[in-house]
Amino acid sequence: MTRTILHVDMDAFYTSVEERDHPEYRGKPVIVGADPRGGRGRGVVAAASYEARRYGVHSAMPISRAWRACPQGVYVRGDMEKYAEVSGRIMEILGSYTDLVEPLSIDEAFLDVSAICLPARGGALASEIKEAIWQKEELRASIGVAPNKFLAKIASDLEKPDGLVVVAPGAELEFLGDLPIERLWGVGPKTAEPLRRAGFRRIADLWGLSPSDPRMESMGLSGKHGEHLLLLARGIDDRPVVPHHEPKSIGHETTFAEDTDDPERVRKTLLALSDAVAVRLRKHELEGKTVTLKFRDESFATETRAHTLSLPVADGASIFEAAMGLLDRIRWKGRKVRLLGVSVSGLSKAGEAGQLSLFDRPEKVVKNEKLGRARDALEARFGKGTVSRAVILENKCSNKR
Repeated sequence: MTRTILHVDMDAFYTSVEERDHPEYRGKPVIVGADPRGGRGRGVVAAASYEARRYGVHSAMPISRAWRACPQGVYVRGDMEKYAEVSGRIMEILGSYTDLVEPLSIDEAFLDVSAICLPARGGALASEIKEAIWQKEELRASIGVAPNKFLAKIASDLEKPDGLVVVAPGAELEFLGDLPIERLWGVGPKTAEPLRRAGFRRIADLWGLSPSDPRMESMGLSGKHGEHLLLLARGIDDRPVVPHHEPKSIGHETTFAEDTDDPERVRKTLLALSDAVAVRLRKHELEGKTVTLKFRDESFATETRAHTLSLPVADGASIFEAAMGLLDRIRWKGRKVRLLGVSVSGLSKAGEAGQLSLFDRPEKVVKNEKLGRARDALEARFGKGTVSRAVILENKCSNKR
């Protein structure tokens, strides 16, 4: 059966939410991210409006560079809780059309509407969804409609913002042929370089290749990766829309306002990050076994270290203890810290890993988890930040003085 797949992608989501809530921002270059501090700021750009992109500002750019490129921009500190709430309402709108909704991120999702919509009506249904989002949230979305996920994802990106592109069944090759090879999933700059050297610039240029072609190996495309790439080049993608993806990891990171070599400040920061990760683990009723530390110094050199625990945890103290052990493995004496990050992977539903009883877990872990859940309950009732560790609160107070 020919499927009808939609890819819904919100246009400049974070900045669009800010422009909706602050009409005075409209038409201006809006940049969501860290405080630029007049070009001396730390951190990165989380999102840039289309007006800001005309100045060369883009997500993941250092905020200091963004300021130099666009000092007249409107710089806004992001509000992830607000964006998550808006995203939840948008996903509810999408879920009102089909149960087969696969969120990819906070601002995009695949929908399989094959059961309610013939391919010929895909464009009309997409228009209806775009209008529903606008009427309920005053936000614009771009939608791609196609027989599979790969084609729908490309289509949604071609006429942004407020775009609607339909790839009819049978028109896959016509749609793909003239697009650059970089449009193929899995073809980044490193993969594209040998392809272009060999004369493959458009997707259509790949149609004459087969998995057994000796040129495939010379371009680093041997094996299943190469086979998959050639299938995508012909518009073939049989992957289903999967409604629920369990997260593979949960993490937090922070960029210091100024590079620091203060061990106590680093320790307190790791503690705060570990607590933040633990809160999210408990919120999703998850626990994890592998703790990963991300360390970046003043020269932007980045190192990661990971450690797998014997038992899964969801308490900040256990995560912090592992993170500190990983920090000890990094030779950072004589270096200043720019960024720290903590994440937990190897996730499982709380209590499912081996069906451990309370008596199988170390007493201090059980105690810390109980304290964490008590803290969660207090913050749910009285607001975020109601409860804080004394050492972190002391640090905040000393900073204010």
